[in-house]
Amino acid sequence: LPLLIAELTIGRRGCASPPVSISAVARESGRSENWGWMGVILGGLGGILALSFYAVVGGWTMAYFVDMASGGLRQVSTEEAQAAFGSLNEDPWVLLAWFSVFIGITLFISARGIRAGVERAVKFMMPALLLMLLLMIGYAIRVGDFGQALEFLFTPDFSQVNASIVMAAFGQAFFSVSVGLTCLMAYGSYMNRTTSIPRASLIIVIVDTLVAMLAGLAIFPIIFAFGLEPDAGPGLVFITLPFAFGQIPFGQLFGSVFFLLLLFAALTSSIAMLEAPVSWLHDRTRLGRTGAALTAGGISWFLGIFAVLSMNRLAEFYPLDGIAIFAGKTFFDLYDFLVINIMMPLGAILIAIFTGWLVDRKFTRAELYGDRSTVWFGIWRFLLRYFAPLLLLGVFIDMLRSTG
Repeated sequence: LPLLIAELTIGRRGCASPPVSISAVARESGRSENWGWMGVILGGLGGILALSFYAVVGGWTMAYFVDMASGGLRQVSTEEAQAAFGSLNEDPWVLLAWFSVFIGITLFISARGIRAGVERAVKFMMPALLLMLLLMIGYAIRVGDFGQALEFLFTPDFSQVNASIVMAAFGQAFFSVSVGLTCLMAYGSYMNRTTSIPRASLIIVIVDTLVAMLAGLAIFPIIFAFGLEPDAGPGLVFITLPFAFGQIPFGQLFGSVFFLLLLFAALTSSIAMLEAPVSWLHDRTRLGRTGAALTAGGISWFLGIFAVLSMNRLAEFYPLDGIAIFAGKTFFDLYDFLVINIMMPLGAILIAIFTGWLVDRKFTRAELYGDRSTVWFGIWRFLLRYFAPLLLLGVFIDMLRSTG
């Protein structure tokens, strides 16, 4: 939450793309404008790299929605579900096609601008997503093992907690609300001056957590009803769930709703990833919004080809295998690791240091609370200056040690 507030604050203060906003705020505070490169690396490179592998997952989701809706996954066994997922990944042309369609939709929405594209799409997709989630939960209560799902989701097992788990949790939190890659900084530049940043940030965190909990309550009752393992990752969504939907009444209908829900969630994330590089290109070049979106998306698409091929033709090619921390990682794994395990936490640390230590407090105070005197500003600043960077740095170093 403190980091989310920091990103929105810098974005609104600078009223421009992340690199330009960071440079402007740094200059205003008497600091070096070279801090703007943080926005270029995190927002530009990070956003493009994130979309390049995330669009592969988006392509899977789109393909499964079409297959489920058309009856292609009706009453499949676990072996057939596994074979279907394997078949999708083994054909580079089919996977590349779905990947390209997903990026194309993201580009189309982004190119239309904030109001006509991003805002309109999100205003439609988010209520639809919540409605479908509630529908899925009602269905899960009726046909699934809701009690076991509640126990699984809300009974903690602290013996499983280690640095890798904590880093994964941070990665999920960062990725979920797009903290660390300056995406929120880009959105912050469009915020109205009358909007309370702390209140808006709190709403974002609450809604994001609520949606994640609702998704768990929609999925796991169905999984446990058939005694299936709640595996993490693609196996759960693209193998276990299609089998489960095939065993229950109206499974094709609710399976289609589920994958459409997942597709909407994926698109809202991909739009956010692209916003920082698009806004920067729009600010710094003569490219219009459409040209900026096509340029950023085109680079992401090109890099993503290697992520697609790492599922088939390049499945045993590890580009940085000679470096211990990257050993055994395909292009897809490498992109994922670089963004979630390195760029996002390092970005969060740098944003905390920049906003907490280098930006003049009178500017952050003016953006957050105006002339009002409140204890919340002091608490936020303390968490941002000390707690957040030290905690993130400790976990990050421990993760590097355990990985290396």
